[in-house]
Amino acid sequence: GFRGRRKNCYSLAVRCVHKALQYQYKGRKLKKRNMRKLWIQRINFGVREHSLPYSILLRNLCRSNVAINRKVLSELAIHEPRTFHALAQLAKDRQRDGLLAALD
Repeated sequence: GFRGRRKNCYSLAVRCVHKALQYQYKGRKLKKRNMRKLWIQRINFGVREHSLPYSILLRNLCRSNVAINRKVLSELAIHEPRTFHALAQLAKDRQRDGLLAALD
């Protein structure tokens, strides 16, 4: 329930409910933003262990036609380190192949 006059005075309670609905709407938007930031931080931490920048990982996975979103990549970085290592290695190999092709 509410505290103070809000629990007894109807007009104050109505205002408070409207404000709560506004906070709820903003919170739903912020939750998506915060989760995306968290996924990126987790992926970045996992990929730094393999001495590879985050942007290089995503670019080379995309070029290798690996369709994994950030949410799944962050879960792999935490719960499946071997699988994440294989993806990081794939990105490294793709980058090396791209550099060799550029030199030819």
